[in-house]
Amino acid sequence: MSATGGAKAIVPPDIAAAKGGQPLVCLTAYTTPVARLVDPHCDIVLVGDSVGMVLHGLPSTLGVTLDMMIMHGKAVRRGMEQALMVVDLPFGSYEESPEQAFRSAARVMAETGCAAVKLEGGESMAATIRFLVARGVPVMAHVGLTPQAVNAFGGYRVQGKGADGDRVLRDALATAEAGAFSVVLEKVPEQLARRITEEVSIPTIGIGASPACDGQILVVDDMLGMFTSFRPKFVKRYAELAENAEAAVAAYAEDVRTRRFPAPEHVFGDVPGPKGEDKG
Repeated sequence: MSATGGAKAIVPPDIAAAKGGQPLVCLTAYTTPVARLVDPHCDIVLVGDSVGMVLHGLPSTLGVTLDMMIMHGKAVRRGMEQALMVVDLPFGSYEESPEQAFRSAARVMAETGCAAVKLEGGESMAATIRFLVARGVPVMAHVGLTPQAVNAFGGYRVQGKGADGDRVLRDALATAEAGAFSVVLEKVPEQLARRITEEVSIPTIGIGASPACDGQILVVDDMLGMFTSFRPKFVKRYAELAENAEAAVAAYAEDVRTRRFPAPEHVFGDVPGPKGEDKG
């Protein structure tokens, strides 16, 4: 569904209408260069609060602030042309009340130019989702493993096993009924993901939730192999950039120490050019 060849940019109703169709392609981005790389290939680009762990070295997403999300959102917006840009509302910026959520969402949308926000929570956040949607804020929901509640879950554990599946299903149904245009299902068993996808009226976007979903999302740094030690089961590595980058840095260091770099072709000469520039 990705808008290519100068087509109109994707908007939330386009995503909602993709239910049951060609799977939606979604990735995260936190910087302008990466946004430019992923935008032509994606239906949704998410400025995720995972930026705290990926770029800022935080142990979880809990330390991410609204200012951080806005800063990275602005950067991503500069690299976007066609995919739908969604920005996460970080922990503490929306849970207090629907009014707080609206203030945060309005600021994020006004300052970044994004078309929608994402927030975590199911039944407990349904009233907030409804409040935002009624005021013109498109909302992507997020149920199953919700990283902002990792302490309550006791870690990054699979959610919805056995009888607990009914809870996750209720959460997904509640977000759809409240007006969310799509819902992320994170780290849930395949059978449950299939059941939810069949029963909810909006597209499901899976991350560790099987191919049964209406779309898939990954953290871009994970799928590009930017980390050498972090290898979650649900991530497929499409490159090993960390290994390549480390080898390149080691080669550069060796060239500098042995004076192979800079070589003559990297050095400016001292003969003035026609406009006073070096010919080198």
